[in-house]
Amino acid sequence: MEKTNLNDQTGRRRFLGSITAGAATISLATIFQPLQASAADIPGFNADDADTWFSKVKGRKHSIVFDSTEPNDILPFVWPRVFLLTNEKTGTAAKDCGVVVILRHASIGYAMEDRLWSKYNLGQVFKADDPETKQPSTRNPFWQPKPGAFKVPGFGPVQIGINELQSSGVMFCVCNAALTVYSAVLADMTKMSQEDVYKDFMSGLLPGIQVVPSGVWAVGRAQENGCKYCFAG
Repeated sequence: MEKTNLNDQTGRRRFLGSITAGAATISLATIFQPLQASAADIPGFNADDADTWFSKVKGRKHSIVFDSTEPNDILPFVWPRVFLLTNEKTGTAAKDCGVVVILRHASIGYAMEDRLWSKYNLGQVFKADDPETKQPSTRNPFWQPKPGAFKVPGFGPVQIGINELQSSGVMFCVCNAALTVYSAVLADMTKMSQEDVYKDFMSGLLPGIQVVPSGVWAVGRAQENGCKYCFAG
């Protein structure tokens, strides 16, 4: 395979074109065979565990699920904070609110540590820019951000890092189907094994993020457990 230099514009275009072509041409058998096998290979992962995880939102006074399918600036992370802040202003403490964020499709990179962003050029793969540099991100900008890294007009600095939201009770999950598909696509492009890329993805998931069978499965389970639906981009 011809090596692609991702540090030049021609290399970036070639790589992105290859990812698009790979996603378009990869066979259904290639996708669904590892999808069925990989879930069983995750230690302790099964649908019962994910269902138990979702049951934690039951009984909350106000509950919502934010469905993030694409990087959408800061919105998948600022909206959960706004939900909590405005509920506090109207008399409901954060502990009485249930907030779930589903990271699926092209948002799954936000469930991963910096190492994987750099290694697999996830900023380019998912078209996710770094809020500081405005270039394809080589890190997860929403994991342990620097104090004051995010400001919203009228609100000022806001704590919208994933770790900060988790500290406020926000629950994050990531789509196993998307992890499987993208690991297969990247394996095909880099001439690695899909199993190795998938295991690398799993080893680099952020603490406290629940793996669910699929994002659409999670959308249904969240609503079954009392969450109102909000599309987050």
